[in-house]
Amino acid sequence: MHIFATFDHNMYIELAISDLEIRGIAKEQILAVPLEKEAREMAVLDTIHRADGVSIIDGGAVLGTIFMLLGTIWGFLWYWGPIVGGLVGLALGVAIGIGLDWVMTKRQNRPSNLDRKAEVVLVVRCSDSEAGMVKKTLKAHCAIGVGLFKQGHAS
Repeated sequence: MHIFATFDHNMYIELAISDLEIRGIAKEQILAVPLEKEAREMAVLDTIHRADGVSIIDGGAVLGTIFMLLGTIWGFLWYWGPIVGGLVGLALGVAIGIGLDWVMTKRQNRPSNLDRKAEVVLVVRCSDSEAGMVKKTLKAHCAIGVGLFKQGHAS
């Protein structure tokens, strides 16, 4: 039987491995694999193939519409007229909106998501009789998730 568990990359994984060794699980039966952390790139638009829910074009569309409306209204008072005033307002609103959205998204993603360390997957090979003890030990040492794999089916 194989037991899989995920941990944050911290001291709890070391404590869990030490505790398992004390309880009779040999070092050769324990495998710890650290996962690499992927850097997230910020995209202007979400696509069908890659959508992370962070799109910086939304603010530009909203502010572009508002500034275009105001530029058209005030354009009746200007020499260039309402059409040029609306286009100037659209360009200005889109530029300000995308800039604000980009700054807010950068600030929002920085503190929590980027400082988090990558996770570690721990695989323990044990007998069916030891499975309950191993699972309990891993949960006691703050495992994020624990899964059992018995040859033939998973649970």
